[in-house]
Amino acid sequence: MSLPQPVPPSWKDLGKSSNDLLGKDYPFHGTSLEVKTKTPSNVAFKVGGNRDSKSGLIAGDIEAKYTDKKNGLVFTETWTTSNALKSQLELENYLAKGLKLDIATSLTPDKGQKSALLNVIYKQSGVHTRGAFDVFKGPTFTTDTVFGRDGFLFGAETAYNVTEGKITRYAAAIGYNAPEYAVTVHGLNNLKTFTASYYHRVSADVEAGAKAVYDTKATTSGVALEVGTKAYLDSAAFVKAKINNSGVLALGYTQALRPGVKASFGLALDTQRLNEISPTGPTHKVGANIVFES
Repeated sequence: MSLPQPVPPSWKDLGKSSNDLLGKDYPFHGTSLEVKTKTPSNVAFKVGGNRDSKSGLIAGDIEAKYTDKKNGLVFTETWTTSNALKSQLELENYLAKGLKLDIATSLTPDKGQKSALLNVIYKQSGVHTRGAFDVFKGPTFTTDTVFGRDGFLFGAETAYNVTEGKITRYAAAIGYNAPEYAVTVHGLNNLKTFTASYYHRVSADVEAGAKAVYDTKATTSGVALEVGTKAYLDSAAFVKAKINNSGVLALGYTQALRPGVKASFGLALDTQRLNEISPTGPTHKVGANIVFES
């Protein structure tokens, strides 16, 4: 008799360990600040601001989130400095176990832009499937499913334009997840772009990963490769480093200054242009992120 299979990750989370290792905690694109608070009535507030180091533009948003864990209800309202009003209503395990309904809307009155996305997510032992209907774009219906058994993962995604009556996008992926490592291969953009990612928890304090991308439609030949690592200095601090085949080296350092206060610093260096006074192309970048949470 086989053991019950765990719920596999969703399509968007395939290869998440490697993506997080190579993509998160490198705040070198600018300076950002986040303040998070929570009330006794289960309402959480978040205020965030970011200054882009390249354009100098400052953007921010304020978010309020109400959570009713008993009924699986989450309601989120966001207002951005670009005057975009975003709302999201989530209802999980209320109508049926494993079923989640999600409605996300956005309105920008100044530009007359609007969007509405209806999501249905169902997950059970060995399967995780999602369906999304974009009301104003197309309309377009997108669905994806991931099957998992004994660590092996198989997933596929497709998008169908209702107005045009044709499939506009499809993709597939295979992978294997183990407690200490994970391997994922994607075929994206109608199987024209292929990615392979690898993640390994070397020890309790060290993680390593790599990602390769091959685009059959790219103007330049070859495979884009990026490798990175993460090391915990102690329970309150860690460092990260990554480098790609273009010679861009990125460093990140995150420190918990005290309970509820976390600071991250990022640096990106183009190692092929270290001696240039005014480097062109990828430039040297530095940034920081500070989070206050109560």
